[in-house]
Amino acid sequence: MVAASHPSLPELIDVQVRSGRGPILDALGRGEPAECPDTLDETRWPEYASAALRQGVRCSISLAHRSGAESVSLSLYSARPRMLGPDSIALAERLVNLGGSVVGFASEYGEARRAARQLQDAAESRAVVDQAKGVLMHALGCSADEALQRMRQVSQARNLKVTEVATRIIGSRDLDGLGL
Repeated sequence: MVAASHPSLPELIDVQVRSGRGPILDALGRGEPAECPDTLDETRWPEYASAALRQGVRCSISLAHRSGAESVSLSLYSARPRMLGPDSIALAERLVNLGGSVVGFASEYGEARRAARQLQDAAESRAVVDQAKGVLMHALGCSADEALQRMRQVSQARNLKVTEVATRIIGSRDLDGLGL
């Protein structure tokens, strides 16, 4: 996701991604701020410098924060050269760290929701399988282990999940038609 305070600034990100070099990529790779005091004098990232000059950007600082697989970058730009110094870096570091924390918390929250959904799905599947075992135990006069074994055999023979076999057993009046 890209967010910018000016509609022409996302082009500077695109140029860096396309060329494979630029201050944002350096900040992400090194984990340190990447400064461009004057785009007229910049030789490390010619594609970026050219695009920045077209947008009226004369200096920039890019920072990055990694949180697991996620990363957040922040770039500050100025229309005048050498305007972004140590004070700007200190403020930008606080902002990018805050953004990184938010992204990290959001990622952890998403993982927790996925785990909760998986646990809920597993519990529901277990209930369906247990109910089908009960149907088979009653209909076939077998044990719970034998009922589960028969469901597994049908599952493998018909290339279905055991829960799908269980759902069919619960909804069926003809167990012979299911191969049980």
